[in-house]
Formats: sequence, C-alpha cells, structure tokens
Amino acid sequence: MRRAPSPPEARRSRTHDLTAVGAAARSRPQRPLGRLAAVGALVVAALLVACGDDTTATNDGNPPDATGDVQLLTYDAFALDDTAAAAFAKKSGRDIALLQQGDAGSMTARAVLSAGRPEGDVLFGVDNTLLTRALAAKLFEPLPKDILELVPQGYRVEGPGGDTVVAIDSGQVCVNADQAWFDERNLAVPTSLEDLTDARYRGLLVTQNAAASSPGLAFVLGTIAHFGEDGWQDYWKALKANGVRIAADWSDAYEAAYTVSGGDRPLVVSYGSSPPAEVFYSEGKRTRPQSSVIEATCVEQVEYAGVLAGTKRPEAGRQLVRFMLEDDFQRAIPLSNFVFPIRDVPVPEVFERFSVKSPDPLRLDPTDIATNRDRWTEEWRTITG
Repeated sequence: MRRAPSPPEARRSRTHDLTAVGAAARSRPQRPLGRLAAVGALVVAALLVACGDDTTATNDGNPPDATGDVQLLTYDAFALDDTAAAAFAKKSGRDIALLQQGDAGSMTARAVLSAGRPEGDVLFGVDNTLLTRALAAKLFEPLPKDILELVPQGYRVEGPGGDTVVAIDSGQVCVNADQAWFDERNLAVPTSLEDLTDARYRGLLVTQNAAASSPGLAFVLGTIAHFGEDGWQDYWKALKANGVRIAADWSDAYEAAYTVSGGDRPLVVSYGSSPPAEVFYSEGKRTRPQSSVIEATCVEQVEYAGVLAGTKRPEAGRQLVRFMLEDDFQRAIPLSNFVFPIRDVPVPEVFERFSVKSPDPLRLDPTDIATNRDRWTEEWRTITG
C-alpha cells in the first residue's frame, strides 16, 4: 500500500469513493462461457476435444488451471515491485496482472458482491477493519497448511475462515507532525490524542473521511479504542470544535493539505512508516525526514491475502499467496509500499532508521469492529458533518 509521498509521476490517491472501480478491472476480457448447448453426446464430445480449453478435466476430476497471467485484485495505491514480480514469473511461469479497484473499502465491497464469481484469482489488501466482512461473505478458499504456517503465530487468523487468509504486511496509522514547522514557532509537538483538542493546536490537524478512507477509519477506530464507547463521540466533538479538517482521502490530506507537501496543516493522519519515504524520494536532498510521528496515536493495521473462491486458477493463486510470504516479496515491501513485512526479513536501512512502530498500538477486537463499524461510521458522519 502506497502510504507515503511518492514521485509526482507515480502519485496515486490512497482512497476513493466506495463506488470507484479500477480501469484495469473494467477493461479485463470476459471469461469464456464454460458450457455449450448440447446437440448430442457425440457433438459435445467433439466440441470439447476440438476446443482443448480450460474446462477439460484432469485425472482427479478437477479442471486444470486456466492459462494466462495470475490476476491479483488489489487497491489502486498498491505498488508491485518489478524485481519481485520477475522472481515470481521465473518460479511459476506466469506473470502477475494487477486489477486495481479503488480503495480497500471499495475493492472489498466489490469482491463481496461477486463472491463465488470472482473477477480475479487472488485478493490482497483486505485489512483488519474489513476482514470479518470478507470472511462472512466466504470470499476465499482454504489454504494448505504449509502456507498458513509461514505466517508468524501472532498474526494468524483464528476462528471461522481463519484458514482462508494470511497476513502479508502490517503498518500503523499515526499522526505525523511537521517537526520543522513546530520548531520554527517554538511550539511543542503534541504527544497524545488529548493534546490534539488543545487550543494551541487549533486548526492544525487534517485527517481523512472515515466513511471512504482506510487510514481515516483506522484513526477513528483508534480513538474508540482509547476513549471507549462512551467517550469517543465527545472527543470528536472537541476535535471538530478545535478546527480539524476532514479531507477526502490520504492523498488530499498528505499531498495537498500537509505542510511538508506545501499545504497549511502541520499535523496529518498518515503512517508511522511515512517519514522514511521523505528521505527515500528526496533524491539525496534530505538525510533526515522533516516529519516526526506521535507514537501515542498509532493504530495497528494488518493486510491480508487469499485465493478467491471460484477462481479458474486456484493452484496459480496458491503459488502467488505463498510467494507473497517468501523472502523475495517480503523484502520488497518496505520500499515499494512503505509498510512492515509480516515475516522477519532484513529491511533497508532508510526504512529501519526512520520508520516508527509503536510496541503498544491502539487496537480493537475484530468482532467489535464487525458488529459496530457501520454504526460508528454513521455517528462519526453526524458529528463531523
């Protein structure tokens, strides 16, 4: 997930309206019909032999994988590392075709609507705020034990459907501060969620629309985890009274409103791994990031992948999911998508040095999120609208 400033020619919005659909998905050729009208047993047999297509059964009675690229459904801001993609192609004999479908929310909603009739082979980018919705819709097929065991114990999914998805990366949604802006004004950087309602910081914070933005929703969930069911609404009323700005998405917040990017807000909801991107993309102009991270505001976010039930390429899908947990892919995650690999692999120095990962981030139980997400979002809309 692209969660940090990128070169102008590569910038993409992290979030979109939930009705958005990726152009790649719209242009994907339709799959051929799998059945032919019967004119007689001999004719049908002749047609099947002549076609020699993907519906021909194998010795065990299951159809073989369809030919062609393995199709990865994901969100618009996901960046596929070229070296990792080439390694997969060499290993599997297939290329990876990205079908990008808006933000994680719109991607998941579309996958739920097409459950059992998937538009691709593997889905990546469902996060812990959306996972229960995907599992309830039975989007994924079970994964073999050898793939599930690649995931560290603390990130394995328990309960119904837990054997159908694997965690691929983790990140933390955190408030970032333009340290230079605060230093120039001799103003202390806030250190807590409570500080953000202080009059000293009036009109300084920008966050995202929680109804359409993954980091925006994660930030709201973090405030619920911290203040509780009976306190978070009053907190957001105080934030509104203190001039919080609600941007449409991460791009509008970070790349337009944040002072590091030329805007007028020195506090922005982004990621603990955003600062190293400032150095990485500066082309040598910066040796340190301008942003600092307010660690007490960090909210855990985990992203998952699974093979979509009903795919015509189940084995290729399993190959891709397994590959996403192997070293070639995991090592590429930090500087392609600026999140932490789920497995313990070496990370680049700039990422290790400047990223922030709170040892005790704000968390909510996935069951609580599943039960209350829609209600909480509507209450948030009412307060901030």
